[in-house]
Amino acid sequence: MKYIQGQYPITEKTAIAREIYSFTISCPEIAAIACPGQFVHIRAKGFTLRRPISICGINKEKGTLRIVFEIRGEGTSEIAKLNKGELIDMLAPIGHGFTLDNNYNKVILIGGGIGTPPMLPLAKFYGSRAAAISGFRNASAVILQDDFRSTGAESILCTDDGSAGIHGFVTQPLAELAGKGGIDAVYACGPMPMLKGVADICKKNGIFCEISLEERMACGIGACLGCACRTVRNDEEYFAHVCKDGPVFNAEEVLW
Repeated sequence: MKYIQGQYPITEKTAIAREIYSFTISCPEIAAIACPGQFVHIRAKGFTLRRPISICGINKEKGTLRIVFEIRGEGTSEIAKLNKGELIDMLAPIGHGFTLDNNYNKVILIGGGIGTPPMLPLAKFYGSRAAAISGFRNASAVILQDDFRSTGAESILCTDDGSAGIHGFVTQPLAELAGKGGIDAVYACGPMPMLKGVADICKKNGIFCEISLEERMACGIGACLGCACRTVRNDEEYFAHVCKDGPVFNAEEVLW
């Protein structure tokens, strides 16, 4: 796993929802080797431990990465104070990304809440061959729908309270699409109950499924056990590091 540490200029900052920010960062050497599903580890001023944030966009031609994150504590609150033109301290790209296959004719991308951003690079890769199902608490929390549509992907929106899109969870449209058949792969990132529901539907329908796990991390490079999760491989149970062995796993390897 190759990663680079450095300080890089923020070229664009936008508030896209309440306490959710989008940064575009100029980091050509990182953008050149980054792939969908990886993440960056950011140092917040005054904090020892870095904060992991999924990569939301990769522009290799311009040499930029895009990250979209929600303020969830003091660390991310400090990161959100950074402005265009300032430097951000990153360790990146980290982790194993999603399996991409140009032979796939139909894929489903599923994001729950702040697990939606890492689905966008996949939508850019698959374009019109993808359907992006996004789930949020309510209409005020909805993000990135125009971005998904701009890739050519179909956008399916769900909200818990029905204030926008389908009233219900992302598993509802997934089950309907899976029942029609023809799906080559499903990719998902979001809360653990959502991922378990997605994995169950895919297993029932014999669909290849990869999930990106969200875990609290310390080192970010596999040196500690802060992000261990139970998985199985070759019929043997073992504790994998989400930062090093993941964050993307085959859904059938995860012990829920």
